[in-house]
Amino acid sequence: MTGQDTRHLPLEDLHQAAGARFGAFAGWSMPLTYPPGVMKEHLHTREHAGLFDISHMKLFEVDGPGAAALLNRACPLDAVTLDISQSKYTFFLNEAAGIIDDLIVTRLGQDRFMVVANAGNAIEDEKHLRALSANFDARVSPLDRVFLAIQGPDAWAALARAGIETGSLLFMHGIEPRQNWFMSRSGYTGEDGFEIGLPEKDARDLVAKLLEDERVQWIGLAARDSLRLEAGLCLHGQDLTPGIDPASAGLMWAIPKDVRASGAFIGADALRSILERGPSQRRVGLKPDGRQPVRAGATLVDAGGNPAGHVTSGCFGPSTGHPVAMGYVDTALAKAGTKLFADVRGTKIPIDITSLPFTPHRYRKG
Repeated sequence: MTGQDTRHLPLEDLHQAAGARFGAFAGWSMPLTYPPGVMKEHLHTREHAGLFDISHMKLFEVDGPGAAALLNRACPLDAVTLDISQSKYTFFLNEAAGIIDDLIVTRLGQDRFMVVANAGNAIEDEKHLRALSANFDARVSPLDRVFLAIQGPDAWAALARAGIETGSLLFMHGIEPRQNWFMSRSGYTGEDGFEIGLPEKDARDLVAKLLEDERVQWIGLAARDSLRLEAGLCLHGQDLTPGIDPASAGLMWAIPKDVRASGAFIGADALRSILERGPSQRRVGLKPDGRQPVRAGATLVDAGGNPAGHVTSGCFGPSTGHPVAMGYVDTALAKAGTKLFADVRGTKIPIDITSLPFTPHRYRKG
């Protein structure tokens, strides 16, 4: 993508005023860090409340009498069984059961659903869903919204102080608190928090109110990455790709048993045959020895130097105090305590397979 094609956040001026350092991500110019730096931003989110501009992500409304049937075809999902306001983590799969994208679907009404898709796949996702919708009595409407996330133990209190009550909303539920607003109790940090899609003018007002509270700070993409990795959450394009299926990724919990057995979603037959024979590789947590992070792309070998897998995400974990990573290893090796070596520019770094997440999740489930 050339510089001219780079997309800019609607609130870019606010990030510039806050001293953000920008970088390219998924075709967007995104704030990577702010003056406090990645370590302090990360820890502030875990201790107080981090404010993230995630307007690079895309919101779609899917509505009409065939909306649930369309989503059941596009995703390994039973959309009709969702309660009103219930959100579900799910996927678009290809015919080989590879993950085109991971998404969150929220049921807003009898025949209305909100779909939140990743930035890098938003255009393809829209094409994919629109092409499928030709066979169903359903409309796919991309929404023009600023999308913000506020994450951390003080997120609910900061929103309340800004005039937005979150009281009865529980983790993985979403509502429309005002006209053209969508708010879900979800996020990408492992902390309690919210994601809010809203018109630009409302977003500017809300941001101004939130930032009056010293518990709230802007947080950039670099800390978003270290927060989600400590929480064991996948990044599409790294930990999830069209070459990886939900069984290998350890994400079968997201697919209800009856949908596994008899769902008619795209990729259903391929996924059933993968489950029958068992996946050849599995996603695992990885803890390198020492303090040097092991980055995405590093190869993993066993004690005898035989190929064992590869790293898909890696960084230093500010909350854990040690490097954290995720990757895929041969299924036979995929158990906590297995010792491998990561090849980092010719140096073999000892690395242990460990259970995920690295930091406990603190979602508000009840």
